[in-house]
Amino acid sequence: MKDLSISARYIKGVGPSKLRLLNRLGIETIEDLLYCFPRRYEDRSKIKKIGELRCGNLETMKVKVLTFGERRTRKGMSIFQLAVGDSTGVIHATWFNQPYMKDRFKTGQGLILYGRVERRRTCLQVNNPEYEILTGTKEDSVHMGRIVPIYPLTESLNQRWFRNVMKFVVDNYAGSIVDMLPYGIRVRNDLMLLKGAIRNIHFPVSEIVLKKARRRLIFDEFLLLQVGIALKRARVKIDLNGCSHDTGGSLIESFKKTLPFKFTNSQLKVIREIEQDMKSSKPMNRLLQGDVGSGKTVVALYALILAVQGRYQAALMVPTEILAEQHYRNITGLVQDMGVKTVLLSGDLKTEERARRMHMIERGAVDLIIGTHALIQEGVHFKRLGLAVVDEQHKFGVMQRASLKSKSTNPDILLMTATPIPRTLALTVYGDLDVSIIDELPPGRGDIKTLYFEEKNRRKAYLIMAEQVKIGRQAYVVYPIIEDSERSNLRAATKMHRELVNMFPDLRIGLLHGRMKSKEKERIMRDFKEKNIDILVSTVVVEVGLDIPNASTMVIEHADRFGLSQLHQLRGRVGRGRFTSYCILVGDPKSDDARRRLNVMLKTQDGFEIAEEDLEIRGPGEFFGTRQHGLPGLKIGNIVRDRGIMELARTEAFELVKKDRFLCAPENRFIRGTVKKKFSMKDLELSAVG
Repeated sequence: MKDLSISARYIKGVGPSKLRLLNRLGIETIEDLLYCFPRRYEDRSKIKKIGELRCGNLETMKVKVLTFGERRTRKGMSIFQLAVGDSTGVIHATWFNQPYMKDRFKTGQGLILYGRVERRRTCLQVNNPEYEILTGTKEDSVHMGRIVPIYPLTESLNQRWFRNVMKFVVDNYAGSIVDMLPYGIRVRNDLMLLKGAIRNIHFPVSEIVLKKARRRLIFDEFLLLQVGIALKRARVKIDLNGCSHDTGGSLIESFKKTLPFKFTNSQLKVIREIEQDMKSSKPMNRLLQGDVGSGKTVVALYALILAVQGRYQAALMVPTEILAEQHYRNITGLVQDMGVKTVLLSGDLKTEERARRMHMIERGAVDLIIGTHALIQEGVHFKRLGLAVVDEQHKFGVMQRASLKSKSTNPDILLMTATPIPRTLALTVYGDLDVSIIDELPPGRGDIKTLYFEEKNRRKAYLIMAEQVKIGRQAYVVYPIIEDSERSNLRAATKMHRELVNMFPDLRIGLLHGRMKSKEKERIMRDFKEKNIDILVSTVVVEVGLDIPNASTMVIEHADRFGLSQLHQLRGRVGRGRFTSYCILVGDPKSDDARRRLNVMLKTQDGFEIAEEDLEIRGPGEFFGTRQHGLPGLKIGNIVRDRGIMELARTEAFELVKKDRFLCAPENRFIRGTVKKKFSMKDLELSAVG
């Protein structure tokens, strides 16, 4: 068995300068080379004669250089062109702004060209083709007549050199790879041996074998990911002791009586799940998902009251000061007559007042603490924190949530989101959590009609809004930026507020954005809620939390510039009364993705369907900032495309950890070592592995 941990420096053809370039790709060892997978492949196994080429197709051809030359256009662009041919015809290969190409070719040279064939007048042409210069040596078989790997390289490395290095490494070292999978898992899931997978991911003998190699390597990535998650979940469920709350008592009964409505069946189901968790001596670690307007906040408040009932403190952390202030006002109004003491802790408090409130929290003079990131800052100490609720949790990173959790010894944790997480992603990012879903809206909600107008038809959107205001309703108009900028041609909230005041002089038009002082924002929100403002011009600060049942119209300017989940959240600010509401998208989409986002909004109002579409459009990394959740990067797997393999790997991983909690069985020793190496970060708490 050869040592795969030795430096790539010792590979034939890799000198100090090339090693530095490899290091820039994250390659230091021979093992790193073996796991540097191709980004795509070119099927050069089907080499055609020029007479067989079809215009519009990507084609591979074996030709000889007939002649070549360079010319410049009037605007100074360099055009280098080869005339190449075989016994059936001639084709021109053209490269733009690459004058150095003339030094690479000689008349009579043999070439392999690969590119899209076009017809220009009477000539066939291929622009900027991939090419290989045939040397007549054995190594040409690495670059032609087969499915050829194309690697993600820096500009200073070329494919031919790197492919030769990889062929040497695969031929000489792939046989020394240790297969971490136990025999049973490999057989049950019909997976090829790891050595064969590595050989064929680089130099596949056929498309079928390449597919099998990819499946094996993707399975390995997902299995390691899910084993790490299963270990963390097992540690929370078995090792840790937390708070045990009394779920029956006079305080929670008083709270139920204060509510002017009945819980939906879906809310009651989630409440039972939360009660079961909070009764247990093991810490609750639960994610509560629900569409906008489904009533998550009151369910969270129910849990907060349960904690207070047992003489614990409870904290609610939200992403914005506007939302914190609104929750504080609403919650205080509901619970102050029950003797529950509340306090607001936000970032814009004056030093003296902030210190006073922090002292109240530390000595236990308050029961329920509502705040922003200020809750996790240094100097904030709880006397006895029993429950931490994080609202719109995707706005916070792993370390921020962990900071709140660290304010006490294993408090119960309830994460909430109105941005539904696709099941595939939830299995990855939140596989260590129990998940509750509120999947029905409270009765009596009006329909929301979603409309789209191009920029030139903006006035139609304003007319619909004005008609709604005339019958006594209110409206939002949302802009992507606060003020005009030379770098942007987007309409800004402050400028458009002035224009709308001039356009509708008889209407009361307010302005709200994140740079306002806390008291000013509070005054604007209060005026809007009390119907002293007809139209609220705003930025995305209204995206979450505002509950104005009389608001029936949401106009979103430059809607194509917003993310899909943001658009859905903004739409959720209307439709909270019993009447029909309107979400009007105004935009001028320039990209396919932007058009697709707007079409999804017009097609559905189902938050979970929207989340799946958003994941498909953006991909897993961007959709949820996967790296901020402490997960290792995936080199070959894609949790959207490969969700079926993810399910299989998850099942095997959780069964593995269930049977062998610390992965100490001889057949699991290689998985154990790899998991410890992959998951060194604190977030997955792999001290459980030993």
